[in-house]
Amino acid sequence: MSLRWNLAAGLAQSVWTALIGLAVVPFYLTYLGLEPYGLIGFFMSMQALFALLDMGLTPTMNREVARCRALGDNRDARNLLHSLGIAFWVVVVAIGATTAFLAPLISSHWLGETSLPPGVVSRSVALMGIVIALRFPVGLYTGALMGGERLVLVSGIGIFMVTLANVGAIVVLALVSPTIEAFFVWQAVVGLVWVATVQIAAWRVLSGNEPARFDRTGLKRVWRFSAGIGGTALFGTIFIHSDKILLAKIVSLEELGQYTLAGLVARCLYLFLSPTFNAIYPRLTALYTNGDIAGMVSLYRDGTRLLMAIVFPVAAYVAVFSVELVTLWTGNAQLGESLFWVLCYLLLGTALNGAMHFPYALQLAAGKAHIPLIINSTLIFTYIPLLLLLSTDYGITGAAAAWAILNGFYVFYGTWLTHREILKGVGSSWLIRDVGLPFIVSAVLVLMGGTLMHSAIGSPYTALAIGALLPLLAFGALVATSHSFQALGEALLPRWIMKSKTESKGNASS
Repeated sequence: MSLRWNLAAGLAQSVWTALIGLAVVPFYLTYLGLEPYGLIGFFMSMQALFALLDMGLTPTMNREVARCRALGDNRDARNLLHSLGIAFWVVVVAIGATTAFLAPLISSHWLGETSLPPGVVSRSVALMGIVIALRFPVGLYTGALMGGERLVLVSGIGIFMVTLANVGAIVVLALVSPTIEAFFVWQAVVGLVWVATVQIAAWRVLSGNEPARFDRTGLKRVWRFSAGIGGTALFGTIFIHSDKILLAKIVSLEELGQYTLAGLVARCLYLFLSPTFNAIYPRLTALYTNGDIAGMVSLYRDGTRLLMAIVFPVAAYVAVFSVELVTLWTGNAQLGESLFWVLCYLLLGTALNGAMHFPYALQLAAGKAHIPLIINSTLIFTYIPLLLLLSTDYGITGAAAAWAILNGFYVFYGTWLTHREILKGVGSSWLIRDVGLPFIVSAVLVLMGGTLMHSAIGSPYTALAIGALLPLLAFGALVATSHSFQALGEALLPRWIMKSKTESKGNASS
């Protein structure tokens, strides 16, 4: 499958996931309320923490499948998937049992002030463990599919399961029981179906004449890379999810619910970031395996410029019109006003974090797993004290500000450390031209333009509608000045789009 269709499929899944995630929130708030929704936010962070038991094996599986495909033999990949699968299912049992045992302790000693009955909170935490356990192996089998560049299949499965999990939850809450326990029971059912589906799909993609066997040699061969990725995942997960874990202790469940809502909006940027990373990572791995350094530089720089030409303008637009967007979304104008600065800081931090997806893919493609380990360990030891300091004094607004500050530091520190070892000499131009330029253009055109629209146009919602043109204007200005956009477009966009552009140019010249 070509890179353009893999990217399109990943983008379709991300867009659909984001839209579904946003669409169901008003229903969740109606049937459950803000405090139980805070438990859902806590569940998402718990899921990320337990994912650390992956120990970097999912991206290792991705890389090994991509490597075996480049070499024309998937036998090693089959054996590795079989070996890792055994370990993963042992972890499934451990996660479920551990969470059930600790549920009363977590509900009574960690979660903040709440009006929910203690039994409801305790049972919800125990059910979280079951859902997390069932979803845990999904990453391994999805990693195998992505390494095989079967992102269209991955996206199709993902779209169906996300729809089933979210829309099905609304049906359960509306027709069966409007309780947080019913929500998590349904998520467990979907988790079981999901893991069975991707497991079957992965083995069909890695089919072979010989039965897969437990391969100690293969595990020893990949353990260094996996350990590096596991360490990176440890610090990276703490870096991304420690805010909600710590806020659960510092603020009330209602405030945690508000922060979760704001985080959901900011995470919509990942609908552009995640599919790009999933498509680019195996392609960079193949280029590195074949020694095509020029191809790596071209894909790395041009891809970053195009991605940031989308992410920065969108983030700026959502930030400047966040009050109107949240009010339209939730029907609560007071909530929109109270989350303005929280959303602005989270959007800034997430957009800057998104810029580092390409260096991270480059690090993994080159097998330099120690680089993200060093970066993330430095970031987390800076982030935790800053997060505690600002959130203790300023609540959820302080936590959001800490996220923005840390990611600003990450861009400069991560770029320097990456290009000290990989693609030397590229770092400065990448940072200035491919990241800095889109950032400045977005700030000038979208932020300033949106602010002026607020002042000049009486109706805020009219300004919101007209302001939607600003990200398009910023994107157009950036791609018009990129000499390599045509070449990148040929690699990423469907053929009929590029053909129509070429024909338009030909007609104009004639």
